[in-house]
Amino acid sequence: MNAFLHRSCPACGEQGAPPEMRAGKMAEAMELGALRSFWAGLFKEKCFFTYHRCQTCELLYNPVFFTQDQLVELYSQMAPNMDMVSDEAIIATQRGYYQRVLRQHGGQSGGYLEIGPDVGHIVYEAAARGTFDHFYLFEPNRAIHGRLRAAASGWPVTLSAGMKDLSMVPDGSVGMAVMVHVLDHLLDPLAMLIQIRAKLRPGGSLMIVTHNEGSLLRRVMGERWPPFCLQHPELYRPQTIASLLTRAGFHNVVVERSRNVFPLDFLAKQAVWAAGLQVKNVPLPSIPIGLKLGNILTLARG
Repeated sequence: MNAFLHRSCPACGEQGAPPEMRAGKMAEAMELGALRSFWAGLFKEKCFFTYHRCQTCELLYNPVFFTQDQLVELYSQMAPNMDMVSDEAIIATQRGYYQRVLRQHGGQSGGYLEIGPDVGHIVYEAAARGTFDHFYLFEPNRAIHGRLRAAASGWPVTLSAGMKDLSMVPDGSVGMAVMVHVLDHLLDPLAMLIQIRAKLRPGGSLMIVTHNEGSLLRRVMGERWPPFCLQHPELYRPQTIASLLTRAGFHNVVVERSRNVFPLDFLAKQAVWAAGLQVKNVPLPSIPIGLKLGNILTLARG
């Protein structure tokens, strides 16, 4: 049997959390080699590590999970984020995220920091505004670093394939930090948030997008909810992410349902999956539709 990681609650350190959600195939009972075939793809037989609910801070997390070395190997085989959704829908969604930060906190100056920017849709929006003087981007997929430099539109860029050490970013220099569907992939989210806070200017902005395990969609889909998967060692709801940010020293925390743009055929496929059926295609067009469905956007000040 592989030596998986055994851990306490990553938010508050408590142990002994009772189980809440089990998969038909429990990952902790399988070998690493067998789990590779379940690593990527939304519409497969469900296999994930059992999620437990912390009795102190209520975070939903996996006490047993992959080690950091195992994750590095698995992520090296993974396609770019949301590869099942069109670029048009992703761009519209992420433009909306950036506009929401501007409405809440106004324009920011100094550095721009993003953990896991993928191909850089929000980077492009931030660069187009012309208010940031340096872009610090931490993206493990080296194959898209060229696209990230292009997204920064000529502004100075520091790129790293690591996602744990932010020491290359000067303390107190960042006006805005961004993580879109990254926080719930981290083994130690509290340590990352503490690092980010040290990099922010006084009053600097943090924006995070995560899945919402307290959503109606999760309750309806149960075990078949897509974020119950091998990539998420913890999952958040508004109360638990606000508590985590407060522990990390952030203030003025605002958590709200986020608006996401999805193609119609993708949504239909999700609905069919929720009914327990597996299909490859649905006979509907890929018309983009904006919905507040299953995700939350969190804003905070450093």
